[in-house]
Amino acid sequence: MAIDTKELYEKIDELMGSDVVIQGWIRNHRKQKEFGFIDFSDGTCFRHVQVVYDDKLDNFLDIQKYRVGCAIEVLGEVVKSPKEGQEFEIQAKKVLLVGDCGEDYPIQPKRHTREFLREQAYLRPRTNLFQAVFRVRSVLAYAIHKYFQDRGYVYFHAPIITASDCEGAGEMFHVTSFDLDKVPVVDGEVDYSKDMFGKATSLTVSGQLEAETFAQAYKKTYTFGPTFRAEHSNTKVHANEFWMIEPEISFCDLEGDMEIMEDMLKYVVSYVLKHCPDEMKFFDQFVEKELLKKLDKLVHSKFSRVTHKEAIDILQKADVKWEFEPKQGEDIAKEHEKYLTEYFDGPVFITDWPKDIKAFYMKQNPDGETVAAVDLEVPGAGEIMGGSQREEDYDKLVRRIDELGMDKEELAWYINLRKYGTTPHSGFGLGFERLLIYVTGVENIRDVIPYPRTPGNCDV
Repeated sequence: MAIDTKELYEKIDELMGSDVVIQGWIRNHRKQKEFGFIDFSDGTCFRHVQVVYDDKLDNFLDIQKYRVGCAIEVLGEVVKSPKEGQEFEIQAKKVLLVGDCGEDYPIQPKRHTREFLREQAYLRPRTNLFQAVFRVRSVLAYAIHKYFQDRGYVYFHAPIITASDCEGAGEMFHVTSFDLDKVPVVDGEVDYSKDMFGKATSLTVSGQLEAETFAQAYKKTYTFGPTFRAEHSNTKVHANEFWMIEPEISFCDLEGDMEIMEDMLKYVVSYVLKHCPDEMKFFDQFVEKELLKKLDKLVHSKFSRVTHKEAIDILQKADVKWEFEPKQGEDIAKEHEKYLTEYFDGPVFITDWPKDIKAFYMKQNPDGETVAAVDLEVPGAGEIMGGSQREEDYDKLVRRIDELGMDKEELAWYINLRKYGTTPHSGFGLGFERLLIYVTGVENIRDVIPYPRTPGNCDV
């Protein structure tokens, strides 16, 4: 029976001197007249295995023809390696070709640009960088689920197709069953009453509103799923399809929300550092210098807290020539986020934001000008999470919806939550890919999503 590379490394002491069978792929192949070296990987761990074979094998000449990318099966003895820095190698007794690989194989053992590898997205997990990225993506996703599951949260699957625009930005992908060459029109407008759901529907931008309904039944719930934005943005941190983590907690105010945000972020970062040491060392060495130092500092930091007004005061007093002048009542730019994390020498929560630049569902503060909202800024990334206490007062929520000219009928179910046993409740949103950018140091969102969906790009 074949053994995985991961298990081989874990049990190397007991397997030394034994015969093993390994199955995987050739990552590099160095051939000499009487022997050869195969750099072997099976994807079960970040580390590779060196396979050594010689001309005593019956199919020696055939083995020498095996190219990079070929799938092989090797029977061999685990022996100590004479090479410095390499604990062991496999002395091959049999090397069998399982799947051939043509000469036109694009992923050769040389440096490829990330732009080139995006064009070969179906093959890029075979490179060191993307082996590391997508394993960390897998482990980080598990850590998020483990954090919430271990603390009694109910995992809620928010609908992908929805009739509500949670953020009110209108940048939504429309969903229809219409034949687009025969769209029914009445008085110059599309007659959605004849569509699949009898109304205009879209792909979700957030599962928050629906998650709030579950928080009022289970106390603690969270979503972790795909969300969509129909915006033509070609930045390094925007994509049209991405994943969001959105917890909702009843009997929780803004203070409690921030405590959960801090605890959760520290937990998942610590989990990845512990369970992906080889990948994280790789990122630290080849992607972002001192990444491990940055993450270790985050885990051991006490997150600072400052109101939006206080933050603007700090920025206005700073001896800095700003590209965008900080102003009370307005949003905070990237350069401001960077300055504030340096000013506080670590992560900082910015609370109590101006009502007019935040969403309708956020709890209104007694001053009538701000809401109980929070953004978490971290060094090197800026905003990484955003949350708020939700408005539980029925009259205030209705009044705010009216002020913004939103459709009360479409949101009737959400408003009614405030009539049927409502509680103070809070939640936050964390973009999974932005978290991955922060944890890996890989700065482009296209390189932390297996198959990125961005403007002009929907190929595999």
